[in-house]
Amino acid sequence: MKARKVRPRCLPFALSLLLSTTFLAHAENAPDAASLIAKGKYLAIAADCGACHTPPNQGDEMSGGYVISSPLGNIVASNITPSKTAGIGDYTEEDFAKAVREGINKQGQHLYPAMPYTSYAKITDADIHALYAYFMHGVKASDHRPPATDLPFPFNIRLSMALWNTLFADNKVFIPAQDKSEQVNRGDYLVNALAHCDTCHTPRNSLMGQVNDQALSGGSLGSWFAPNITPDKHSGIGNWSDEEIAQYLKTGHVAGKAQAAGPMAEAVEHSLQYLNDDDIAAMVAYLRQIPAVGQSSGASRESLGKPATDEAALRAVGHPDEGWKIYGSTCANCHQPDGSGNKLYPSLFHNTATGAPQADNLIATILYGVHRRVNGQDIDMPGFGPDALFTDRLTDQQIADVSNYVLKNFGNAQLTVTPEQVKTVREGGERPLIARLAQPAVWGSAAVVIIILLVVLISRSRRGKKHGA
Repeated sequence: MKARKVRPRCLPFALSLLLSTTFLAHAENAPDAASLIAKGKYLAIAADCGACHTPPNQGDEMSGGYVISSPLGNIVASNITPSKTAGIGDYTEEDFAKAVREGINKQGQHLYPAMPYTSYAKITDADIHALYAYFMHGVKASDHRPPATDLPFPFNIRLSMALWNTLFADNKVFIPAQDKSEQVNRGDYLVNALAHCDTCHTPRNSLMGQVNDQALSGGSLGSWFAPNITPDKHSGIGNWSDEEIAQYLKTGHVAGKAQAAGPMAEAVEHSLQYLNDDDIAAMVAYLRQIPAVGQSSGASRESLGKPATDEAALRAVGHPDEGWKIYGSTCANCHQPDGSGNKLYPSLFHNTATGAPQADNLIATILYGVHRRVNGQDIDMPGFGPDALFTDRLTDQQIADVSNYVLKNFGNAQLTVTPEQVKTVREGGERPLIARLAQPAVWGSAAVVIIILLVVLISRSRRGKKHGA
């Protein structure tokens, strides 16, 4: 999946709308309408709206069409430009707030929580007002009509989300904690409302609701795994310095620690790199003081591994390790034979992807590669999965072999990757219970059970009548 490029948005056409009576009436408390639009634009970037709502291949800004893979099926992002025919041009501010905070559009349809309204519910009235001003007057209207989301039964019944919302959405606007500093409260607001970090980094239950008593301790994202970002020194980021956390948020890379790929790379590319230093510092301050969740002992994930020293010995073997053969022909040119990497490609030891307690991100990186653009520079690693060039494509067995070589030499040697695990990651990760229950075979089995029960009940009823019961 190609990451999209953020293009600078311009305000001149928006400024021509400042004579709109309605808009001026709503902007009366802002220094001026232009500053309100600018504020809304910054908030939209912090909320990462463009990453999902701007289509790939240089499509119109915020015009929808980006496909979001989920365990329930593909969800297509909608057009949120001020187009009156294809977008949200006829939304009032109340309609807009209800969609953003409650996940219910103007037509009364429930949105799927791929749109993180459970986090956006915390956005303040003032920020909703600025966002509305931006989307109505700072985004160019586009009449592009993306295809509608079409999930399998029963998830195509959008009303079913009402029950899910009752269980897992609270619709509470953010209230600063009186016992926290202004900086920590700002960080809380950014992490858990605008930037919605909790929606990825918090584990979910079998119904895909967040397990909030383990907030930010890591969660599955289908093929990828969002790691623990609590202050635990072994499983989380407790032994990262403030500067390292800030650098990672702004660039997606910290030498000897980690590099962003998959959804995190998109968050850095489209959102986090554009936040000001004060907001990044606030996020760091908040993450520093949340409860640590994780194991209490053992080596930290980024401390595992060391340079390989067995290349000469392996070359002398008539039938060397299959994983090493793939590593030597496919990976070593960039990551070096000893795994130490270079300026463009990270070291494979002292690396959270190889030292993690699960191999998902290592497998996903090999399958899909790494793509992010930071400060105008593209950081790319090719993927070797089903979308790779034929000459670069690796089978599930080959990916398992090279993963095991990397893990045993550079990372968490306790893990062993199987071809079945690679297949699972390639197909989108483990399916939660709620998705498995929706499979046709399950519904078919349930129907058979119901029919049998009905036959038994009818049979008993007839026997009862025959014997005068």
